[in-house]
Amino acid sequence: MSVNQLLLLLIFLQTSKTGFSAEISVLVQTGDSVQLDIQTQQLPEFDILFWMNDKSENIVRYSDSKGVTPHESYKDRVVFNDKTFSLTLKNMQKTDSGLYTARIIGLINKDLVLYRISVIDAVEAPVLTVNSNWSSSDSCTVNFTCRAHELMINSSYQNNRCSPQEVTSQINALILDCSEEHIFCNHSNPVSWKQDRRNITQLCGDEISKSDSSRLVIAVGTVAGCILLCVSAALCFKYKKGSQEEKVEGNTVKSSIEVQAETQEETGDKQPSTTYCTVGQHQKTPTQSETDHTIYSAVCKQQNKKPPVISASDT
Repeated sequence: MSVNQLLLLLIFLQTSKTGFSAEISVLVQTGDSVQLDIQTQQLPEFDILFWMNDKSENIVRYSDSKGVTPHESYKDRVVFNDKTFSLTLKNMQKTDSGLYTARIIGLINKDLVLYRISVIDAVEAPVLTVNSNWSSSDSCTVNFTCRAHELMINSSYQNNRCSPQEVTSQINALILDCSEEHIFCNHSNPVSWKQDRRNITQLCGDEISKSDSSRLVIAVGTVAGCILLCVSAALCFKYKKGSQEEKVEGNTVKSSIEVQAETQEETGDKQPSTTYCTVGQHQKTPTQSETDHTIYSAVCKQQNKKPPVISASDT
């Protein structure tokens, strides 16, 4: 018998004995829970059902007569369903990695299912480091490094794009990618995923927008200058107009001629007396302004001389 035929025979015998031909791999994050099912709809009659690990420890033992009996080391972190016969393990640790088997004992001894559980730590957060960046009014170039544990990617962002890259190590993967707004550094394994990223606008936005900002400042300055010029012209026109009005008002003649007519009731003289006036410009004093052109008038009354009285002796 050849070696290949012997291997096939061993596999056949093992399959006939256990009732399944392959183990089921399950990956669990450290600290999480995992549920193991028997993977069959109908079970043959049995006296005892075990869930056991590769250390030959019976995690739980179940029978109709005695119910569920958990192993001492799993007592506080195991849940057994006596309807579906599934097993849930809580707070899994890396030392819990290994094989887990469901087996029945009765008229027929049979392994129902075999699980290979691997407990894996969550990945560490990656670090995205910007090595250098250069910006102009049209484009931005950023050189950066994506690093996590023993994995590292060096790349660059240019013309609003970058080339996606990926490196792997066993079950861990480091992926670098970008969009129009961000650069992404992703670190993952089958049970966890973490990311670091940088905002493109924060890296390049200020420099890219310098020329646009300058043009905006110039435009705003021009508009403000026009507004200031218009306001100044309006104020100047208003000031000149006000000065002219004040000048006209300052030249207003403020004189008046008063004519008094006295009837000489006491003297009996019925003829009106003569009143005259003199109009002239008021002499400026040192405190008066140049624009003061007040005209004054003086009103004088002619002396009223009584006619001489003729006595009888004179005649």
